[in-house]
Formats: sequence, structure tokens, C-alpha cells
Amino acid sequence: MSTIFSKIVKGEIQAYKVAENEKFLAFLDINPLVKGHTLVIPKTEEDYIFDINDSEYLELMLFAKKVASGVRRAVPCLRIGVAVIGLEVPHAHIHLIPLNSMSDINFSLPKLTLPKEVMKETAERIKSEIII
Repeated sequence: MSTIFSKIVKGEIQAYKVAENEKFLAFLDINPLVKGHTLVIPKTEEDYIFDINDSEYLELMLFAKKVASGVRRAVPCLRIGVAVIGLEVPHAHIHLIPLNSMSDINFSLPKLTLPKEVMKETAERIKSEIII
């Protein structure tokens, strides 16, 4: 079964990409909790993050760390919060969320709908700050 994330990897669905290599992809959440909310995924389809083999899991976390550093430089925030929930899309993914308060990572709050121009500008700003 092809997930929405696999369709993004294949280029079948547009995404605001911020970083990519041969194994992983990072892109803005289309309905973010806060501006700059970024998702990091393995390109291979794996439902549950803790089913990923150890070496790929470690590589995914190191990739996410580099992306988080770029997000922090590009989006004014105190820290980058990390969440792995995995219930909405059956494809392993890490949420990187710019935090200025604890409520910034509250998934029960309504999601934002940002204009395309803001999403594009945010993605470009983050992309320019990531060192892979």
C-alpha cells in the first residue's frame, strides 16, 4: 500500500521539501501546529519507526538532527520539539516543531492553514540553513 508520504517521495504529490538525500526526506507539515513544523521520513515505507533496522534508525535520527538545527536557525524559537506518534499516516515519521511554549507541541489544538507563499518562503529559509 502506498502512503501519502510515499507519493511525496515519488513526486506524485507536491511538498515543501527542506532536505533530502538518498534515504531520507524532510518537508513542511501541510497542516502545522506552528510555522516551521517539519516532518522527517525514511524514503522506504515502514509503518512503525521502531521496526526500522538499527543502522537506518540511527541514520534517520542524525538526519533529523541536522534538519532540526536548520529549522532552529530559520524559525525564531527557543527549542525544537520532537514527537513520534505515527497514527495518522502509516509511514514512520518524526515531527520537528519549533517551540516557544509547551502548547506549541499540543497535537489536540487546531492545526494551522498557512498561505502557500508563507509555506514556500519558510521552506526556502529552512533549506538555506540546513548543512547536510
